[in-house]
Amino acid sequence: MPKRYFDHVRTWVFDLDNTLYPPSQELFPQIEAKMTAFVMRTLGVDQAKADQLRRDYWRDHGTTLAGLMREHDIDPDGYLNEVHDISFDVLEPDPNLADLIKRLPGRRIVYTNGSAPYAARVLSARGLDTAFDAIYGVEHAGYSPKPEALAFERVFGLDGLSPETAAMFEDDPRNLAAPHAMGMRTVHVAPTATPADHIHHHTDDLSQFLTQLT
Repeated sequence: MPKRYFDHVRTWVFDLDNTLYPPSQELFPQIEAKMTAFVMRTLGVDQAKADQLRRDYWRDHGTTLAGLMREHDIDPDGYLNEVHDISFDVLEPDPNLADLIKRLPGRRIVYTNGSAPYAARVLSARGLDTAFDAIYGVEHAGYSPKPEALAFERVFGLDGLSPETAAMFEDDPRNLAAPHAMGMRTVHVAPTATPADHIHHHTDDLSQFLTQLT
């Protein structure tokens, strides 16, 4: 049972996309399509090239936004507003997950590479908006993205959390390396495990995992 590994945790940090909703609720493909369209229009490239750049920037810079800012000096707020202008109808409320998160002892926060207003809309659609004490978006990290250590340091500094008494839940295994190095307990939330020294636990069912912690 994993509970004994979390007895010291007083701050619970959750990623948003594909973590607080399952990938089967296909929200992120809408965002990817918006990203590709933005790159096409802004850089004057065709769809195939834009899609390639979107993936390359995510791989090389942590997010497509970070790549666009660093290589093309684009305005981050305009980009975030555009790519998050999507339908949330695919998301299903999950009162059981909300209850499980509320039971976690201590402070509960969301930290996403998306924007905080976007995260708030996702949480509302999932019925999770009352389960968290704070929401942090990429803007709170000065637009530095996870997996960069600086991004975590900025957000955790704003929140005042102590990494040694915190846990991180995240779908992208890259984004657990810095939290692990900072002393956090790490949980990879994804359909398929990616074994690595910086990942303490894996689950393909967040709700089921949380039932073991309270």
